This record gives sequence, structure tokens and C-alpha cells, in this order.
Amino acid sequence: MKHVQPFQIKYKIMVICMTVIVLPVLVMTINSYYSSERLLAQNYTTLLNDLAKQTNIRIDEFLKEIEKISLLASNGLSDNLSATHEGSFPIQDFLRKGDEQHEIAAYNILMNYIMMKDRVFSIYLYNMNGGQDLFVSPHQPIDPNFKVANELWFKKFMHDDDRTITLTTRIDEQLENKILAVSHARKIHDVSSGELLGVIVVSIDIKFIEIVNRNLQEGLRSRFMIVDEDDKIVYNVNERLIGTLFRDNVRPPESLNVVVTSPLSQQKWTTYLYMPLDELTADGKILGRNLVTLAIVIVLFAAVISIFLSHVITTPIKKLLRNIALVEKGQFEQVEPIGSRDEIGHLSIRFNRMSHELKRLVERMQQEEIEKAKAEMLALHDQIKPHFLYNTLGSVKWIASMQQADKIVEMTDALISMLRYATKSDGTLVTIREELDNITNYVTIQNVRYYDCIQMRYEIEDRVLDYRMPKMILQPIVENAIFHGLAELEEDGIITIRIQLRVDAVVIEICDNGVGMDHHTMQNLLEEKSNASTGTNGIGLHNVQRRIQLHFGKPYGIQVESKVGEGTKFSILLPAISEFR
Repeated sequence: MKHVQPFQIKYKIMVICMTVIVLPVLVMTINSYYSSERLLAQNYTTLLNDLAKQTNIRIDEFLKEIEKISLLASNGLSDNLSATHEGSFPIQDFLRKGDEQHEIAAYNILMNYIMMKDRVFSIYLYNMNGGQDLFVSPHQPIDPNFKVANELWFKKFMHDDDRTITLTTRIDEQLENKILAVSHARKIHDVSSGELLGVIVVSIDIKFIEIVNRNLQEGLRSRFMIVDEDDKIVYNVNERLIGTLFRDNVRPPESLNVVVTSPLSQQKWTTYLYMPLDELTADGKILGRNLVTLAIVIVLFAAVISIFLSHVITTPIKKLLRNIALVEKGQFEQVEPIGSRDEIGHLSIRFNRMSHELKRLVERMQQEEIEKAKAEMLALHDQIKPHFLYNTLGSVKWIASMQQADKIVEMTDALISMLRYATKSDGTLVTIREELDNITNYVTIQNVRYYDCIQMRYEIEDRVLDYRMPKMILQPIVENAIFHGLAELEEDGIITIRIQLRVDAVVIEICDNGVGMDHHTMQNLLEEKSNASTGTNGIGLHNVQRRIQLHFGKPYGIQVESKVGEGTKFSILLPAISEFR
């Protein structure tokens, strides 16, 4: 057989130390790296959310301004708050009359609105009353040839009942430069008659969003966009994408980017701001390199410590192994002490003591072998005594049969059978049939004493007779039934033995019609306490209980049920052990 080289303990210590140190370091390094990445992503998400919300607030302010300008310009009052006084509605007065004086008044008030807000607005007043239109655009030149009535949105607006409409990003055809703008249009009705007088359009250059975003970093500006409810792009740095579908062009995959969305309150628009994860992990990679460097340093330190520790531990163990080899060879005088003060040193001290006691232990074992041989010889002599007793009782039986003393013959025969049953030594378990035969012999002897006043009844299933049980279990119980239950009866006593098989257990019941006993007497029988009134005790029953539970455990044993004057029932629960099991 091939000799297997043992795995030395110093290598085990090194492996354990490296494992205990390296695995936690590796787990902590990986966990720290991914935790830092998650923390960076969370921080940047929070930052982008804050930026998006602040930008939305500014954009909402612009959009609110163009609605407010259209509302105040169409319905705005002068210093006189009377709703019926001439001059209270300069815009409506211009649309009704169209003369130069009212045109100047309307132009001035619209220009004042623009200048007060310091916004890049353009205001167009289209007269639906047959008069001329009015355009106010301090920053962009007007295209006089553009006719708004030909525009599809204008036709639809005039046909609908809506009072206002907001136009998403489109080319402002009213301006010569044809810039992209967001517009808000409002119908102007006569406050007195309700007649439609005109339409006011407030237009703002889409580049106002760049003014809002001037505090953003250059990279974030290019990743900021606004999308309407139809998923069309309202704003993007790349103007060619405006008006196209967001999902088909620039929608960033969330698996590769930190994406935040924030809805606008003035319009059904949503702002998108995103940052690629690659940019976030730039800082994470620096941290990762630092963590890897730290992990390598710790692993090298762990390797040095494990080598030193294994040397410190294994050196005294090697000395102890040499001492053991010397003891195996019988060279006790060459055993060297180990100077270690730890557990191995204590082990060496105990080993040295053990080696010094080894010779005396061998001598003692030899002496015990001699004494054991003497004991076996005595046991052999003791075995001769039962055979002598059997022969003597056989002679008594023969003499009684010669003199026709049948009772003596029957009693002697039963006693011989009981002695043979009690002294046979072929195992601790016997069949139920053999135990019942012993009871029959015992009752035969007792009937001689009590003048055949004891009757035995057996209610036993034939199939359980070959099941096994401890020897000498029933005899002490039957003896207790005779001495404590039937001895004081004037009429014949009856002892009934029932044996039944229940699933995986054998239940044996021994009932008598004797005088019964009280609860205190039952406790004494099972607890090995003497009964002074009868001069007998319950040692036999206590031993039976103890033997059953030693054999099979606490769930098995004897139970007693008795009432004074009504007899006693002993129940024995045993495991079902077949003879062929």
C-alpha cells in the first residue's frame, strides 16, 4: 500500500492564517470598491436631481412670464382701474380703432413689459378686426412678409374654443433670423361685447435655456434635454434633434448612465439629465487601485506572520514527536523536556509523567491477568454447585415418585425447571414463551403452599409468544400479586396475564382480584421502600423497572393501577423484538 505523505501542521497553520486574513481582506476590498461606486452613483444622482429641479424652477419662471405677459397685455389696465373708462385697455383700444395714437400707446406698454422683465421676448399682436398688426421685438428684426393666417397652428387655434395655446419649440417665422422659439398665444376678446379682437403671441428664443444652464458644467449642458408629453425633444444642444422622438435618438440607457428626470410644473414637459457611469467610476478606479495596493500589503504581512507563527507552534511539537518515538523504542531515559510554557509544554510534561508510569502500568496489568485467571478458576468451581443441586433435587424427585408423593414430585420438578431457567447464561433476552413457562413453574410451587387457591388465566395472542423480552420480568410481579393481593383472600385468587401486540410494542397486563392497595403502597413498591406491615418490600419491582429502562430507555417500563378492595393491574410496555429480527 502506497504511503501517503501527511499534510504537515505548519502548512496547515499557514493555510489557515492566510485564509483567515486574505478572505476577509478580499471581501472587504471588493465590498469597499462596489460600495464606493454605489455611493458615488447615489451622490451624483442627488446632485443631478438638485440641478434638474433648480433648472426646472428657472424654466418654469420663463414660461410663466410669457403667459403672464400675454394675460396682462390683453387685459391689463392702466393706472385708472375702471373697467369702462376709455384708456383702461390700451391693447383692446388699438385693436378696435387702429389709429396711430392707440398704436403708440399699445407699443409702449408692450415694450415696457419686455424691458421690465429683461427677457429676450418678442410680442406679436395680430388684429382680427381688420386693422393692422403690431410687432414688438427689441432684439430680433421682424419679417413683414410673413402671414400668420397661413399657419396651420393658427388656423386650428382660431377654429377651436381654447383661449390660449402653448407652442413647443418651432421656427419663429415672424422673425427674419428664423430662430427656434417657444411661443404662447392668447385670444383677446372685447371686455364689453365679448367679440374677438385679435391674438397676442409672446415668443421667447429657445436659447433662454442656455442662459438658465450657464451654471452647469459644459459636459452636463450637452446631456440636458427637455421632452414633451408626446416623447418629442423640445430642447437639446444639438438643434437638429429638436422635434425628433426622444426614444429613437438620444434616450440614454439607464444601465450605463445615471439618469434623473424632473417634470415641469408649467407644461407637460420632462427634463432629462444624465451622466455616464464611466465618468463616475474614474474616481472609483483610483480608490480601487488604492484598495488593491492595501490588500497586497496586508497579504504579504499575513504571509510573514503565518510563517513565523507556524515555526513557533511546530518546533515544540516536533520535539514532542521525537520523545514519543523514543518511548515507543523503550528509551525512556533519553526523553528531553520541552521548555515551552504553553499548552504544548504542559502536554510534554504530562507525556513525560505518562512515560514514567508506563512500566508500572504494564506490571499492574500482568498482575491483573494473574488475578483474572484465579477468578475464572473460582467461577468454574461455582458452576459445579448448581449441577450438584440439580442432581440432589433429581434424587429427591425420584424418592418421592417411589413413595407416590405426587405433590412433592410436581413441586420438585417445577423447582428444577426454575433453577435451570434462572441460571442459564445464553443472553439477557428470552422468548415470551420461556418466561411464561417459568411463571407456570412458579405458580405450581405456590399452589402447594396455598392449597391450590391460585388460578392462572392466560389471554395471549399466539403470534407474540416468540417475541423476546428480558428474563425474570414477570415472576417478581406475579409474586407481588400473590403476597400483597391474594394471600389475605378467603376465596380463590385469580391472576390473569394478557399479552397483546400494538404496532411496534408489546403490552403485558397482569391483573389480580386481590385486596388491592392504596396510592402510598403503590409508590413504595416502585420506589424500593419497605412495607413494615407485611415484612416484604418492593425491591423486586424496582429492579424490574430499572432493568427494563436500562435495556430500552425511559419510554418503557411498568405502570400500576389499583384500588383497595378491587384488585391490582400491572402494565408492562416493551418494544416488539421478534426472535428473527
